[in-house]
Amino acid sequence: MRTIRKLLLISFLVFTAFGDLFGQGIEKKTSPVRFLFRAGLELGGDKVAEVFFEDGDNQFVKAGQGGSIGIGAEFQVPTVNRLLFHATAGYKFVTTKADNANIRLSRIPVQVTANWMATNKLRFGAGVASHRGIRFKADGLGQDLNFRSAMGPTFELAYSGIGLTYTAMTYEDESNEKYSANAIGLSLTVALPNR
Repeated sequence: MRTIRKLLLISFLVFTAFGDLFGQGIEKKTSPVRFLFRAGLELGGDKVAEVFFEDGDNQFVKAGQGGSIGIGAEFQVPTVNRLLFHATAGYKFVTTKADNANIRLSRIPVQVTANWMATNKLRFGAGVASHRGIRFKADGLGQDLNFRSAMGPTFELAYSGIGLTYTAMTYEDESNEKYSANAIGLSLTVALPNR
């Protein structure tokens, strides 16, 4: 957790310092820092649990699977307008269709990426993602699991805010069992105010 806090603090300080250093050289009076909202849906990873229902149906909970929302900041390098840095923190979870139990896998994703604007709408991104507080809750119907924090590379190809993402990561539980949390997904990224 300290590493992520330090990373976010350093990112914020760098964003602020660059803004102060280069702010006078920008002809437009726009800030290089903008608020960032991010949402995503991802699939993939190893099976963490299998849930059986009374109707004979079953459902898998997979390590990379889930929906996420996050907030953070975008920093546009004033001297290289096509280079952007994104830093976000949020919440990612997946649940099951069970009506009588709240079975879920949740985690807190923190992500920092460097992004290159190939055109005004086409963006390539690469960076690092960290998942903290990774917990599987069976709501009394099975064994709860806690996982160690995990980190891995993440990549994105986006057009006009809608992107295709890939993250490579491995979760490890308290018994040292490892689960692939590799995930492919769709993302929506919105930076405010508009430029």
